[in-house]
Amino acid sequence: MTLAPLTKREREIAVLAARGLTNKEIAASLVISVRTVDNHLSSTYAKLGITTRGELALVLGDRG
Repeated sequence: MTLAPLTKREREIAVLAARGLTNKEIAASLVISVRTVDNHLSSTYAKLGITTRGELALVLGDRG
C-alpha cells in the first residue's frame, strides 16, 4: 500500500501530538485553531492508515 506523503504542517502537528501535547496545546503553540489541528490530525491519520496517537508515535519513530 502506498501512503500519501504528509505536508510540512501535518508533520509539524503530528510530531507535537506524538510528543504528548493536546490539540489545545498544539493550537496555542502554532497560533492556529483547535479545529485546524483536528483537521490536520485527521488527514494525517488517514494518510498513514492509523487511528491513535500511540500509533502515530510509532510510525513517526520508525520514519525518523
